[in-house]
Amino acid sequence: MPSTSHPPAEVSEPLADWYRGAARDLPWRRTEFRQDFGAWGTLVSEFMLQQTPVNRVIPHLEAWLARWPTPAAMAAASPAEVVQQWANLGYPRRALWLHRAAIEISERHGGVVPNDIDALLKLSGIGDYTARAVAVFAYGDRHPVVDTNTRRVMARAILGQAQPGPPSRRDLALMDSLLPADVAESAVFNAAAMELGATVCTARSPRCDVCPLNDTCAWLAAGRPETGDTRRRQAAFEGSDRQARGAVLRVLRTAAPTPVLIDSVLADWPDPLQRDRAIDSLIADGLAEADGELLSLPR
Repeated sequence: MPSTSHPPAEVSEPLADWYRGAARDLPWRRTEFRQDFGAWGTLVSEFMLQQTPVNRVIPHLEAWLARWPTPAAMAAASPAEVVQQWANLGYPRRALWLHRAAIEISERHGGVVPNDIDALLKLSGIGDYTARAVAVFAYGDRHPVVDTNTRRVMARAILGQAQPGPPSRRDLALMDSLLPADVAESAVFNAAAMELGATVCTARSPRCDVCPLNDTCAWLAAGRPETGDTRRRQAAFEGSDRQARGAVLRVLRTAAPTPVLIDSVLADWPDPLQRDRAIDSLIADGLAEADGELLSLPR
């Protein structure tokens, strides 16, 4: 585990105090949301928030939970309905994973999202972050939860680095060393670290003057040095296979439930090979089905 000269309380207490006064009013943080949807609401929100901005997620989340307020309700839906409802959220494989997870929750856990991390990890589409987020934010358990924003806060405040390195198990160990012993306070600290990274300790324009950790931040104390950035860069969206896949899915969603002729899908796409590659990859991922010369959303 990386060493730190900061006592946990020196970081957790001012951050928690700041969070209680400055946290954004987001649906999944509201008491009534937890009462209405429980851990299922948390799980759905975490699926949607993966690599998708909050402002895009909120209307989709509300519509999704209005339609499928429980895992059992969603398990009864078809894959086509799920992909259609996912709309333009991006990374549509998440919709199919969430659908499979709903079926698994219904079949293995009596329709109740489990609180055990190992059981959560056995569900489709759930990785270490999502499993811990559900256990902490839905069930109130004490675990370190680390996302991109948290990693950036720790890199700067604790390690004195401008940007975090590639994700590592050491991130969990460092976050665990900072968690308050009190279970409820540990959940607040997890949420507060994410919120600070999302709204104040941002990647490009950190607002150190209003940061609750500016008295103890190692990076700020060192003069905010440029220490390099080893994170893997995401390829540009414009002109990418990902853009082509999204365009194909838009055609299929618009036509649903009627299938369309494969040759007519993006017939004017500037790169025919990329268009064919997009269709093939969607079929391979279970996001589209081919029947002879016809293409449709999965049945």
